[in-house]
Amino acid sequence: MRSPCDEALIGSSAAEVPCAAKARTWILAATIIGSSMAFIDGTVVNVALPALQTSFHATVVSMQWVVESYGLFLAALILVGGSVGDLFGRRLMFLLGVLSFAVASVACGLASNINQLIIARSIQGVGAALLVPGSLAIISTSFDEKTRGQAIGTWSGFTAITTAVGPVLGGWLVEHASWRWVFFINVPLAAAVIAISLRHVPESRSATAGRLDWAGALVVTLGLGGLVFGFIESVDLGWGNPRVIASLIVGCVCLIAFMFVEAHVSSPMVPRALFASSSFSGANLLTLFLYAAIGIFFFLFPLNLIQVQGYSPTAAGAAVLPLILLMFFLSRWSGGLVARYGPRLPLVLGPVIVALGFVLFAVPFVGGSYWKTFFPAVVVLGSGMAITVAPLTTVVMNSVGQDRVGAASGINNAVARVAGVLAIAVLGIVMVDTFASHLNNRLAQLSLPADILHEVQSNETKLAGLTVPVGLSSTADAAIKESIDEAFVIGFRRIIFICAGLSMASSAVAWLMIPKPSRIVQHKEPTFSRRAPD
Repeated sequence: MRSPCDEALIGSSAAEVPCAAKARTWILAATIIGSSMAFIDGTVVNVALPALQTSFHATVVSMQWVVESYGLFLAALILVGGSVGDLFGRRLMFLLGVLSFAVASVACGLASNINQLIIARSIQGVGAALLVPGSLAIISTSFDEKTRGQAIGTWSGFTAITTAVGPVLGGWLVEHASWRWVFFINVPLAAAVIAISLRHVPESRSATAGRLDWAGALVVTLGLGGLVFGFIESVDLGWGNPRVIASLIVGCVCLIAFMFVEAHVSSPMVPRALFASSSFSGANLLTLFLYAAIGIFFFLFPLNLIQVQGYSPTAAGAAVLPLILLMFFLSRWSGGLVARYGPRLPLVLGPVIVALGFVLFAVPFVGGSYWKTFFPAVVVLGSGMAITVAPLTTVVMNSVGQDRVGAASGINNAVARVAGVLAIAVLGIVMVDTFASHLNNRLAQLSLPADILHEVQSNETKLAGLTVPVGLSSTADAAIKESIDEAFVIGFRRIIFICAGLSMASSAVAWLMIPKPSRIVQHKEPTFSRRAPD
């Protein structure tokens, strides 16, 4: 799922190098394909996780790192990535991002062990931090106000389609070729983007670009990295391990230091003055809660479908397709709700509907038709998100002056990514603990030999990817497999209820912190937000 405020980022700047009419199609093609590479990679890898786990005999900790190494660097560096483009050239940084993303994708596909894959994924995240804001900035500076609305609508529509098709295509590649092709598919896409950009995309840079906030970028990366490392590795090392304790302390200290750094640098990534607005602070706190729930859900749901429910990777990728389509087709209608009722009411009701969708995901056990089990939940969740995203973007844009819309939108976009990174790290602990506790209780009732019991318990961090020991009777084999599936579903349900709670918390934030329409300070709204709300 794309982060909020992408469209707001595009419309936040004036056209500095308006493109000729014949170049518009090419510029859109380059930016759409480039953006889609990053959007698709954020979803198809989740579908490939079970195959990756099987290939490398990996634990859930390693699977978390496969996702988190990418998300961590993207979340921490995406704001400074946009500033680098303003200073050194947007096309140059966009191309550098695409090239590094492609090279890292090849390294991912060729990885012979899980550590190589994690390192390559980290480089992908750095490339995406240049690629994503670069593509948005190129559209922003290449199209004037008369053509920008149509350009944003085209970009939004095509990236939504590619985001929807991505998991299905990724699942098909995993099922019929190899998980490695999930990464190799980026290479021809990158080649097309580079060729188009070199020929048709004009270079541009900001004449008023400030200094880069390298100190802020370094401190926030160390802070997030420290917290993520501590939480994830606590599953294997234990909370009392010195490395875990030290990393958590470093993470907390660095994030606190980040606030002081931002208050004293000349061009901060995150201007503190923006948070003086209750609407802006509320929108970001809402985003933090809601996208934390979304982040952990999209990490665990494919594992549930493939490893427990028996879905093929292609079917698992297609399972969330209705959600993405609902968000796309209902975005204009949701924008109409904002025009009629203001953003506060949709931001209160939307997360409540999202919470209901999460609760519905907790109902199915093992087996049953998709249409009777998960499809209703997908529809409700997608409807709730569709109601929420456009008003959220509107609040972010209208809570600050026009000259700060770009910074505000970028911060909200980054908050959404940070939320997913932290949720996977923190709630992954809850999932593993719940799974292990329930599985141990079930195994105790089976009267298994001590060596078999020890082998199963020593691999509990593989969750549903845990392989049943060989040499057992068919009855014992089936009982252990049933216990593993049941333990995973119990853990998944606990996480889903936490997600529902986070969604309700985001609704409460909207109720308490988003002013009623008559009290919102309205700034001039860019025309694109009425044409293509998202």
